[in-house]
Amino acid sequence: MGVPSFYRWLINKYPNVAVRAKEDINTDINMPNPNGFEFDNLYLDMNGIIHPCFHPEGDNVSYSLLYTFQSRFSFSFISVQNLTRRLNIFYFEFVSLFMNYLHHFFNVMQSSPPTTIEEVKKNIFNYIDRLVNIVRPRKLLYMAIDGVAPRAKMNQQRSRRFSSAKESSIREFEEDKLRKQFEREGIQVLPKQESELSDSNIITPGTEFMHELSNALQSYISSRIMSNSWKDIMVILSDANVPGEGEHKIMSYIRAQRNVPNYDPNTRHCLYGLDADLIMLALATHEPHFSILRDVVTEFLHVWLLREYLELDMKIEDPPENFKFDFERIIDDLVFMCFFAGNDFLPKMPTLEINEGAIDLLMTVYKKEFKKLGGYLVDMSKVGEKKFAFVKLSRAEKFILMVGTYEEQIFRRRSEIRERKLRRLIRDHENSGQEKEHCFSLDDNESSSDCALVIKKGAASKNLSPSYDELFQNTKYLKELLNTCIRQQNDLFKSGKFPNDKVKFGTPGWRQRYYKEKFSVEGSIDIESKRKEIAQKYTEGLLWVLQYYYSGVPSWTWFYPYNYGPFASDLKGMGQVRVNFKEGKPFLPFDQLLSVLPPSSAHALPSAYSQLMLSEESNILDFYPLDFEFDTEGKQFMWQCICKLPFIDEARLLAETRELHKGLSKNEASRNSVKVDTLILRRNSIVAEKLSSLSQEPNPYFKSTTCRGDDNGCIISLCHECVGKPCLQLNLFDNLQEDYVPCLCFNLPRGSSQVPRLLSGVKLPEKIISDGDIMETILWHEKETRYKSRNYNSHWGAQKLYPMAVNPVRKFSSNSFSEVLHKDAGIGWGSGRGKTYNNSNMRRTDMVQNERVSFWSNSLNQHEDSGCYNVNAIRDRRCQAFVDNFRPIRPNQSSNVSHRGSYSRPLLYGRGQHGSNISLSTQSSGSKIWHVKDQNRW
Repeated sequence: MGVPSFYRWLINKYPNVAVRAKEDINTDINMPNPNGFEFDNLYLDMNGIIHPCFHPEGDNVSYSLLYTFQSRFSFSFISVQNLTRRLNIFYFEFVSLFMNYLHHFFNVMQSSPPTTIEEVKKNIFNYIDRLVNIVRPRKLLYMAIDGVAPRAKMNQQRSRRFSSAKESSIREFEEDKLRKQFEREGIQVLPKQESELSDSNIITPGTEFMHELSNALQSYISSRIMSNSWKDIMVILSDANVPGEGEHKIMSYIRAQRNVPNYDPNTRHCLYGLDADLIMLALATHEPHFSILRDVVTEFLHVWLLREYLELDMKIEDPPENFKFDFERIIDDLVFMCFFAGNDFLPKMPTLEINEGAIDLLMTVYKKEFKKLGGYLVDMSKVGEKKFAFVKLSRAEKFILMVGTYEEQIFRRRSEIRERKLRRLIRDHENSGQEKEHCFSLDDNESSSDCALVIKKGAASKNLSPSYDELFQNTKYLKELLNTCIRQQNDLFKSGKFPNDKVKFGTPGWRQRYYKEKFSVEGSIDIESKRKEIAQKYTEGLLWVLQYYYSGVPSWTWFYPYNYGPFASDLKGMGQVRVNFKEGKPFLPFDQLLSVLPPSSAHALPSAYSQLMLSEESNILDFYPLDFEFDTEGKQFMWQCICKLPFIDEARLLAETRELHKGLSKNEASRNSVKVDTLILRRNSIVAEKLSSLSQEPNPYFKSTTCRGDDNGCIISLCHECVGKPCLQLNLFDNLQEDYVPCLCFNLPRGSSQVPRLLSGVKLPEKIISDGDIMETILWHEKETRYKSRNYNSHWGAQKLYPMAVNPVRKFSSNSFSEVLHKDAGIGWGSGRGKTYNNSNMRRTDMVQNERVSFWSNSLNQHEDSGCYNVNAIRDRRCQAFVDNFRPIRPNQSSNVSHRGSYSRPLLYGRGQHGSNISLSTQSSGSKIWHVKDQNRW
């Protein structure tokens, strides 16, 4: 799932780390990569492919594209302040990315959602083909599907799947109600489509769907290998029967490779995935030649550029005596710090929200107080030692308590923003003249007059014998109404479900009220006792996550036993915590299904197992409530709310399933088994020859078998009987014909800890980020005083907008590596750390566009500091942005260019230093954009 808002924060702060990917469709992947750089290995986090292929939703895709535009261009569609101050977009990049948006949009509009598993498989294969065509790996393709997760992750999975089931039931109820209303109005629509994909919870290890998908992927891989396109690469498939999350199985593979003596330190990696935590995992590898490929608007996030940003931004200005700066340890400290702001295994601290600048706060405190801390927080070179010597808990305690000193200011500002939102909602409702979107209530007795009016206005036809096109348009409109209804229900502000604020953060007594409402304890003694318990468990969790990132799962059975996290100031005593994890072993797939699925998904399990969820006589029926509470306090959207479910008791669960596996069929037993990775490659490939010679020598880590193929070279069956037995000494390929595809199963060496440094022989790319690229950090809770003096009217329609450039940063083109020269990028754009602009050294001129925006709307005004972005508000707000032609004015040119409505003022750059001598102004049409061809970066 990742960390919400992290990617947006990263792109806003370090905008040049991401560049749009070029795609050459229907081109031989053995040709040079059109992006200007080659990759050796491509890793696919397959769940990021399976989900969008299983349930693609046009509305969600459109929002994802809009979200990507927003983060990619470093400005907000909602905030006037943000929209007018970040003048850092190249015009040609805007056009290019917009065309990519249209390409995806029309693909979504022209293709209907799949209704069968076969269609899903086809979509997945096409998706993989597209990604391979973009990246063009030269050595390895690694596909990792989520297997059984550690217990620490299962709690989140359980919450998401129960929530998904409830959302589906509400959606189905609302659709039935709308269809009845259409019928009463005499408007005909297409009947409901029968679908095999009504329950997305079957995308979980152990289900029949995942079993079929694994077999289909093996056949797909085999067919691609026998073609010329994949002939020179080896493919590893880690399916859902291999325990572990997909991205962490990938990281385990990379760690193991880095420990091999002849490993090439200049191997170029590309990882595809949608989770934001992949960025932290990539940093933790200490592999500089690493990129992350993201969709829907396809772009590369280059980790080496992020490292350059961080090396400048994380400089310690006042270090302790005899301090030696080690950037690799700074990286490890940053990864550890980010766990406080959110991760998949611990609930968030109430103190820290990423969209409120939590990571900026953590980084600022770290740099400011580094001398008082006494040094680095972690030393990951000691990750294998006992007693968790790799974490300096006393320093970590000092650090987080320093962060806790900002809590009062953060909560006070958060409270002010909440009140401001409520006042705006009331005012906008009064000004709207009672015009509002209709949301259909769950109450069947509600009057339907408003609904009828909406339908009459939007329906395409009420003919007695409508054509198919008319039926299609009516059905499309029904879906639009349904989506509007669901969106409004999910928006707690607009639906009127906004709950009372019981804790009242920012007012006296908030801590006591928090413990009373969230942990059911009162009184100073009980609160202190509970605080110590929570601090102990939360510290255990931080150590668990850190070790998970750097050396694998420390314990399969550990989990955080609360729904809520502590305050930063509550982690007092963290330095005295002692931890002893028991490794345990992962659940079997069916046991995990019982742990995470709601009763409505019981069909995904064998009958004997499903009865444990459904039968009134089940001893664990209390694990599966039909109704449960959502804690909506302090949230705006339902997806942010905390789903309060009973925790699974492992002992009780396993006691009920211990004997059930004996009655499983052969197919069910295979679904419930634990397997290993599968290596698939061409018989006459170079890798096959090496493995053939390797298989003739005893090797404790190499266990193999061969699989026969049919005439087309497709895999028929996969044998895992050799796993766990003494190493087989076979000549794997002597008896195979050339068109056969051998399959090998193997185990990675256990205990492959990360090497937390750059490896010897690594060649770093030429640096292109300079001090001028580093933005001045303004802490979120301190922004109020900066904005008060501007005296913005709270209503957009009444605002007089003046473009104000505050700390703009330069934005490279979408294909910076081949089109724009980056060396000495900071020169001419800002003195950054006090450097003086030197005209003779100017190597590159960047372009910045002025933006003028007009708004005609009295809709909800949401400022940047609210931290909330509402999909409905974005869609409904009628705004028009005029992007002027632009060009840079060199120091010897006149800057007195008059334009109606334009506004100019001195610009500040870098860390609050004086700007360069280049002035920026809109120019007449026909202005040229200068590009300097890149010199050999590599």
